[in-house]
Amino acid sequence: MKKTNAILSSLLTLAMVASAFAQAGGNAKLAAGASSGVTATAPGETLIKNATIMTASHGTINNGSILIRDGKIAEVGPNVKARDPNARVIDATGKYVTPGIIDCHSHTGVEGSVNEGSLSVTAMVRIRDVIDPYSPAIYRELAGGTTTANVLHGSANSIGGQNAVVKWKIGKPVDQWLVPDAPQGIKFALGENPKQSNSQGRPGATAARRYPATRMGVEETIREAFVRAKDYRREWQEYDAKKASDKTAIPPRRDLMLDALVEILEGKRMVHSHSYRDDEILMLLNLSDELGFHVQTLQHVLEGYKVAKEMAAHKTGGSTFSDWWAYKLEAYDAIPYNAALMASRGVIVSMNSDSDELARRLYLEAAKAMKYGGVSEEEALRMVTLNPAIQLGIDKRTGSIDVGKDADLVIFSQHPFPVYTMAEMTMIEGEVYFARNEDLKQREVLKRERDQRGGSRQPRIERPDEPQPRPNESPRPNEKEP
Repeated sequence: MKKTNAILSSLLTLAMVASAFAQAGGNAKLAAGASSGVTATAPGETLIKNATIMTASHGTINNGSILIRDGKIAEVGPNVKARDPNARVIDATGKYVTPGIIDCHSHTGVEGSVNEGSLSVTAMVRIRDVIDPYSPAIYRELAGGTTTANVLHGSANSIGGQNAVVKWKIGKPVDQWLVPDAPQGIKFALGENPKQSNSQGRPGATAARRYPATRMGVEETIREAFVRAKDYRREWQEYDAKKASDKTAIPPRRDLMLDALVEILEGKRMVHSHSYRDDEILMLLNLSDELGFHVQTLQHVLEGYKVAKEMAAHKTGGSTFSDWWAYKLEAYDAIPYNAALMASRGVIVSMNSDSDELARRLYLEAAKAMKYGGVSEEEALRMVTLNPAIQLGIDKRTGSIDVGKDADLVIFSQHPFPVYTMAEMTMIEGEVYFARNEDLKQREVLKRERDQRGGSRQPRIERPDEPQPRPNESPRPNEKEP
């Protein structure tokens, strides 16, 4: 495994270097899966032609073309032509094109930092600040057609940290990964995870266990936090009303945790809640009615099929697993028909990964909804494209192949649902971030380098207290450029 990760890390580094220095070709004509490599800047126009286009919104177009201009989808249809004589042309004869795959529940790039488990409520911490762009899993996911992810805090807390909706733009600064108009979000968690988040208080432990330790305590923790947030909001409202006539008015003390909860109350921050059992799902929906906030999605939601009517009434989406069950106490009543049953009752359903590995095969997870529940081909595709985009509030930008949307696209070697299909090219906003043919070339380069070194990689020498800058970092202030 370490050897595999080392190879993938090298591939990722090469891809990032290519992304930083490659130039968009002039009149290049490329076959899908035989590209000239990852490009940092997309040409003015790109034409994908002769493809079977699965739009995820208005059916499938046979022998169709997609015209991309300035990172956006400019035209889609059977007889689309490029206007720019220097346009990049990709011949996708025999291939399938889908929207970029969206993972509504990811922890990619935050391994080891995913839980701030020291408190029951940590609404002040932000995942966006700790995303590691050098995680090999990012390259793997691009190789599986995944372009966008909802990177979430872990589930150790009743109310966890703030999320980050990102596009996997390897080779660019992380602040450019963040989807600029994506609504802010936050992670909640119910059930066993927050109540069993540490071992304190159990036999042999010397310290008291962190509250809560029961499902009742999880509910009370959330309620008490929002009661405090309402008081905090009232204090600020009173101050805002007073300061106009009283220049000596003193503002309340700023509380970053309560700021985030006030945003939830005001509809400015979406709640994405880890959940399993039907009783705790109803508890949270009833609690949201009581306290005046909206639950945007229930994550995992393995017993959602039991309460789908209530979820639909609350306009709460379900982001679930396809066929995971019996791996923990709460998952005993999980069934593979969950996604189809929720969808049949009006719930917007997506398939999520919660796994770096599964995130590169989400198109196969969508296919399982056709086997278990008989959903249509387009509805299954929507479960990993348009539906998660709706759940994340970014469907006006991405999630389907429609004019005006970002050109987040995947070219598959065949229909995306058979197990033998492969993603041959992955685009984000018209730029190629993965091309299988280029990937194979880079592997050969790495193999030759290893052979020249006698099959082993020389250790990198650096002082542990003075790490060297990574490729896209500037030297430290006291250093000079080489």
